[in-house]
Amino acid sequence: MACCLLLFIMGLQLSYAQTRGKVEVVKDPRIDTLMARRLETPKSGGSGGGYISTSGYRVQFYSGTSRAEAYNAQQHFNEKFPELRTYITYREPNFKVKAGDFRSRLEATKYLQQIRPLFPVLFIISDKINPPAQ
Repeated sequence: MACCLLLFIMGLQLSYAQTRGKVEVVKDPRIDTLMARRLETPKSGGSGGGYISTSGYRVQFYSGTSRAEAYNAQQHFNEKFPELRTYITYREPNFKVKAGDFRSRLEATKYLQQIRPLFPVLFIISDKINPPAQ
């Protein structure tokens, strides 16, 4: 019995004798380089075109299967509203033409009201946008 008590007391001492350890984090220095590149603003003229994508809205004014009609719609829109950038996307079998880089749905709605007389079928689409430079 005394032997069991002695072992029990030694076990308690060992459990209290544990000290807090130190954690050392070792990371590859290339991670810092990648993080710095991610936070950098791309220079104009590069492959990114000087833009960082973010979530926003665009106004879609054409959707159809004809490539020629999509480019005609884009040209017609650019003649009437040269201040807005237009984008053509193709997802089989449709071409879609969208305009603008609006940060809020409210901005897109205001512009939609101006465009509606020329393009009767319009949709506000949530999309990745290229916000203007600050």
